[in-house]
Amino acid sequence: MEVSRIRALRGPNLWSRHTAIEAIVRCAESERNIDCLPGFETRLRERFPELAMLRPFGHEEAVSMAQVLEFAALGLQAQAGCPVTFSRNQQTVEAGTYQVVVEYSEEAVGRLAFELAQDLCRAAVEDAPFELDAALTRLRELDEDVRLGPSTGAIVYAALARRIPFRRLTEGSMVQFGWGSRQRRIQAAETDRTSAVAESIAQDKELSKRLLHAAGVPVPSGRPVHSAEDAWAAACEIGGPVVVKPQDGNQGKGVAVNLSTREQIEAAYAIAFEVSDEVLVERYLPGHDYRLLVVGKQLIAAARRDPPLVIGDGLHTVRQLVDRVNLDPRRGEGHATSLTRIRLDEVALARLTSVGLSAESVPAKGRRVILRNNANLSTGGTATDVTDDVHPEFAAQAVAAAQTIGLDIAGVDVVCDSVLRPLEAQGGGIVEINAAPGLRMHLQPSFGKGRPVGEAIVANMFAEGDEARIPLVAVAGTNGKTTTVRLIANILRQQGLRVGMTSTDGVYIDGRRIDTGDCSGPKSARNVLLHPDVDAAVLETARGGVLREGLGFDRCNVAVVTNIGLGDHLGLSYINSVEDLSVVKRVIVQNVTPVTGVAVLNAADPMVARMADCCPGSVTFFACDRNHPLMAMHRAQRNRVVYRDGAEIVAVGDGVEHRLPLSAIPVTQNGAIGFQVENAMAATAAAWALGVDWETIRRGLASFVNDAQTAPGRFNVFDYRGATLIADYGHNPDAMQALVNAIDQMSTAGGRRTVVISGAGDRRDEDIRQQTEILGEAFDRVILYQDQCQRGRADGEVLALLRQGLAGAGRSSEVSEIHGEFLAIDTALAELQAGDLCLILIDQIEEALEHIAKRLAEA
Repeated sequence: MEVSRIRALRGPNLWSRHTAIEAIVRCAESERNIDCLPGFETRLRERFPELAMLRPFGHEEAVSMAQVLEFAALGLQAQAGCPVTFSRNQQTVEAGTYQVVVEYSEEAVGRLAFELAQDLCRAAVEDAPFELDAALTRLRELDEDVRLGPSTGAIVYAALARRIPFRRLTEGSMVQFGWGSRQRRIQAAETDRTSAVAESIAQDKELSKRLLHAAGVPVPSGRPVHSAEDAWAAACEIGGPVVVKPQDGNQGKGVAVNLSTREQIEAAYAIAFEVSDEVLVERYLPGHDYRLLVVGKQLIAAARRDPPLVIGDGLHTVRQLVDRVNLDPRRGEGHATSLTRIRLDEVALARLTSVGLSAESVPAKGRRVILRNNANLSTGGTATDVTDDVHPEFAAQAVAAAQTIGLDIAGVDVVCDSVLRPLEAQGGGIVEINAAPGLRMHLQPSFGKGRPVGEAIVANMFAEGDEARIPLVAVAGTNGKTTTVRLIANILRQQGLRVGMTSTDGVYIDGRRIDTGDCSGPKSARNVLLHPDVDAAVLETARGGVLREGLGFDRCNVAVVTNIGLGDHLGLSYINSVEDLSVVKRVIVQNVTPVTGVAVLNAADPMVARMADCCPGSVTFFACDRNHPLMAMHRAQRNRVVYRDGAEIVAVGDGVEHRLPLSAIPVTQNGAIGFQVENAMAATAAAWALGVDWETIRRGLASFVNDAQTAPGRFNVFDYRGATLIADYGHNPDAMQALVNAIDQMSTAGGRRTVVISGAGDRRDEDIRQQTEILGEAFDRVILYQDQCQRGRADGEVLALLRQGLAGAGRSSEVSEIHGEFLAIDTALAELQAGDLCLILIDQIEEALEHIAKRLAEA
């Protein structure tokens, strides 16, 4: 078994809406049915007993090694605790070659699961060992390392429940919610509205105390100290038990409480000084340690924190008791689990010594042995939810403290006897305010019920019903995609929106190109949605990106499919027919917003029209023929349709009719260019679906100029010494036929027609030949040139195929072959006479148009 071309599908894709790993798997003949491998399944199940049934009960179909790999990769992730359920296996047209697709929740884990699944299959074939426990441990540890922590995860899951899209910006906890100008960002429990100044104040415990005291919030007395001697002096000034802690620490690091003797205080100072060179000594407040979570102007959750401890049984040592407590599956390292393992470190051993014990002491039965003076969860403490018990005045003091510091999300640490009474009434105080507070004690307290703190943070960031999305239009098809994208974008700009646009010639933000090249894939789409100056997105969505990585978004408001044509990269990535191609193109239709989303489909193209059955929203059909049966039926059902009626585009639906004169849509040249009329209809339907008013749609269509600057390589028309010169990037048979039809509608006064053409090497032989078969019937002279990049073809191979297509052409009497695109263009221009027409099918769009512009200037 050979596994090749492993891909991560990071968005909705050909197979499902799940993120997934896709691999091409080639099986030897003996591996295409595991029944031909004696004892294989038995050995497989000995190594992985939890593996799912390879074939349903009652079925006798052969099971290939590729299917075993599929089930193993999914099963290993599931056994490691990953929330995955989807997998798929499909045989390709190549014998013994399969496409295997397995869902993942974290990409790195999914990739590792594939590797381990291969090891498992190999071990079963060779009767070699496979350490299942070690494999699952690797998967669990990797998953714990890469997945979102509990605090960030709670916020992300709350956002997803409200259908707010998110994107993880780093391998850590930096996350973006929403798209474009509607986006917000968090890092753990900090938001983009968390003031850096407020965070600095919270880190400075002495400054925090001064501000809180000035605002009338009760805080313990104390001061900063600069040496061990100064710490003892401060304790004497306070006159009672004290707390020694770093002035800018966190997570309870370096904190020691309830200290009375000089020895204790000087030792605590040394520990605190290791954390920070600024140390604070303050009055020790007796009572329980509480953490209150404030979000905005509300108290959301409260928990009592207890220090790590063990209870003696008269039989086991403290060390053994700690080991037993740490067996609790809720305890782990770091913050990935709800509780942290207790550590018998220097601080814990010092605490034991202070009460006459050591790690090897055997406490009496029932004796509570406290292992730390602070109660932070990060050092092994526990939390008990007390949210429902908090007195209103107590809650108000916590909110006032957070607002005094200036934090939108704050963890307020309080020491007092009870939360049932106002703080002042019991002599308690606020000892610390924390930015970016940990949420796990409120999500999964040791005792009591968890609180929806993630939901509260999301509610504070986004108004009710706000999904933080911008209007998003996805455009797919064989021909017309780029012009349709540009038309839609121009309409939206007339509405005053800053439009982010992707196409095969770049990424544009509010009319400015920020990236060049073919940018019709998911990476460019994500970059547009990441940009803070984008109010609406119009994204060309090519088949290559969908196959390679899936969509760059989870859903769109409008999906436009222009057409499905022959020659659009058929034969690549196991897409061998127009039926296969339509399945890829319809992915955007399957992922329009349910109910409110709209698919704009070409009713005259049967492959496109059938996509209506896959749309979870509504459908608007467009076609030049208003009497097309599908158009007539859709219109009779009072659904939206857009069609051509003589010299007008007509939009009908919802009981209204709007007419747009083709004379006011320059790109159509008064309706003479049929494919541009179709593009204008698609753009009109998309803008209508977004709720754009009709006057704006008219302005957008009227102001769009199809020149080399606005739509490079898309039927750009020039005048060259009285001859008509057309530059276009068409590169498939359907595009050739559309261009010929358009040229036939243009008056050339009987002049000579010349075409300059090359061919893309990654097309099928028959598709390359068919291009010149079509052109040979429409042009008097054909000039062939070779593309700069042959895309896997040998030199001259594409030119030979183009010549084969011209064999027996009815019109072309002259065929010449030129080496180099620019020389081919110059050769054609040199022989043009007034009244002639020349179509140049360009390869290097920018360079070729620049060359043409230079020749026009010289003329």
